[in-house]
Amino acid sequence: MHAIRIHETGGAETMRVDEIAVPAPGAGEVRLRVEAAGVNFIDTYQRSGLYSVKLPHTLGMEAAGEVTAVGAGVTEFSVGDRVASVRVAGAYAGEALAPAAHTVKVPAGIAMQTAAALMLQGMTAHYLAGDTFPLKAGDTALVHAGAGGVGLLLTQIAKLRGARVLATVGTEEKALLARAAGADAVCIYTRENFPDAVKTFTGGRGVDVAYDAIGKDTFDGTLASLRPRGMFVSYGNSSGPVAPFAPLVLSQKGSLFITRPTLAHYTLTTAELQARAGELFGWVAAGKLTVRIGATYPLGQAAEAHRALEGRRTTGKVLLVP
Repeated sequence: MHAIRIHETGGAETMRVDEIAVPAPGAGEVRLRVEAAGVNFIDTYQRSGLYSVKLPHTLGMEAAGEVTAVGAGVTEFSVGDRVASVRVAGAYAGEALAPAAHTVKVPAGIAMQTAAALMLQGMTAHYLAGDTFPLKAGDTALVHAGAGGVGLLLTQIAKLRGARVLATVGTEEKALLARAAGADAVCIYTRENFPDAVKTFTGGRGVDVAYDAIGKDTFDGTLASLRPRGMFVSYGNSSGPVAPFAPLVLSQKGSLFITRPTLAHYTLTTAELQARAGELFGWVAAGKLTVRIGATYPLGQAAEAHRALEGRRTTGKVLLVP
C-alpha cells in the first residue's frame, strides 16, 4: 500500500510516497482502511524535527475509516465497523493501526470526513472550553487562529457554554468565518493590535482566558490581554515555540496562570474519550456544531497540504483522502 513517510526531518520536500506492507494488528489493536486522514500541526512538528520520531516514520495520527482486521483481545470492534481515532500509527496511508482503547465508533449519521475532522481538533476544543478553563455564561475568551480547525470549533463550543469570544484572524475572509462561528468580535491582527482590541472588547479589564495555538509571535500580546488572575492556555506553536521566560513575569502581569495542555492527558481513559467524542457527535447531529472541511488533498499531495497549513493558507480542517 502507499504511505507518506519521512526518512529525514526537514521541510515538506522530505515527505515521499513509499510502498509498504499492510500492517497486521497486534493485541489490543484494530486496523482500519483510511477514508480520511487529518492534517495537523503536530504532523508538521514531527516532520520538521521539532517533535522527535523514529525514522523512517509514516506521518499522521488522526483518521476515520472502516475496520478491516482486529487484534487479539479486541471484542468491542468488528470488521466493517465505522471508526475514528486520534492515536493512529501512520494515518497518511491506505490502511493503519490504532489502539482499540483509543478508538471510537462513528454514528451512522456522521460523515467519515466529519469524524476525522473531530478527533484531534474537535476534542481539543472540547477539553479547552470544558475542562482546562471551564467556560461559563458571561466569561470572556480570546481565541487566536479563529478561522482554523480548532478555532472555529472552540468558538462554537464557547458560545454553547454562554461565553463571549474575541477571535483573531489574518484576513477579512477569515474574519467572516469567525463571525459565522459565533465570535462576538473579530480582530484582524494584520491591521490591528490585538491587545488593544481586547481592551475595547472587555472595557479595559482583559479577558478571563486566552487560547493560544500560535506560540512565540503572540506570547507577549496574549499575556497583556489577560485580566488579573486570568489564564493563558498555550496549546500550540504554529509560529514557533515560546522562548523560556521567568515565572516572575506572571505576577508582574497580574498573578496570571499559564498551562500547556495536550489531548492525551484529557483522554486518559476510554470512558473519557468516548464521552468527549459522543458529545461532539451529538452536537453535530443536532445541528449545534458545524465542522468546516476547508480543503481535501489526495494522499500523494500531502506535501502541498503541509505547505498550505504552515503558510496559514487554510481554514477549518485539512484532510488527506487516500
